Amino acid sequence: MSYVRLSRACCAVVAGGIMLAGCSGGGGGEPSGTPPATTTTPAPGTDPPLVAPVPGATPTALGFVPDPARAPKTPAEAARLATTILSGGPGSWGPGYVARTPYLSAEGYWPVLAEGCDWETTAPPATVLHSVTAYMELPASGGRGTVRVTSTVTVHRTEDAADWEMAETLEEALRCPDQLLRDGERISGLMSLGNAYGVGGNYTADDAVNERGKYLKDGVPGEHYYGWSQSRLGQVTVAVSAKGAPGHTESDLATAMAQASVAMLTRAENALEAEQ
Repeated sequence: MSYVRLSRACCAVVAGGIMLAGCSGGGGGEPSGTPPATTTTPAPGTDPPLVAPVPGATPTALGFVPDPARAPKTPAEAARLATTILSGGPGSWGPGYVARTPYLSAEGYWPVLAEGCDWETTAPPATVLHSVTAYMELPASGGRGTVRVTSTVTVHRTEDAADWEMAETLEEALRCPDQLLRDGERISGLMSLGNAYGVGGNYTADDAVNERGKYLKDGVPGEHYYGWSQSRLGQVTVAVSAKGAPGHTESDLATAMAQASVAMLTRAENALEAEQ
């Protein structure tokens, strides 16, 4: 995984104050969203430090050139691509994350935010070749509660269709800042921010949408972190979400989301880009 990409992903997560927590540990980054430009020599056997582009060296375009021959054109091809993008499993989120049962959503699963701001399921639109969600968690331990996370890959027929999904995602939080996820679970005070490439710290995808709110669950005291981050790379969108629990910081969960998102985007690039 590229350390530079992960550093930039953390910048995108905190951009605009949507994810007020900074990125720590593997994510790096200053509270302002601008990582230090200096580098140090790592100790033997340790990972290299995160390195952000110095002023004047920031890329002006996403370094991704898709190969039309590799673009999925059938549901079967899209399903294989989605499997590749999710191949890192729970490990993409960091140590301790495990798969839930069931691990993958059922074929044809497509969530929709209804007019009453509650989530329902329906059939995917005709513009979608394949969509799948992986369900994972960080089990409760040491007095801390269980964190539940998801990774979603959606392969559209066209780039325009994927772009529309991004726009609809951004609109949902504006329309429904309070949402019912399912009986006994809801989010409140949801804020949403969309960033095209090069805007607000987004250097990892064509477009990105970040959401932040408070997660409330019956039987669990208090309000906890809720985050959703969605990115588009050509005709593919990848999304990650995290529902917090007692004992977990926003910083830790935002970092895990950034790490999982970058891992999926990197696999998507490797599968779709033209050979240099």
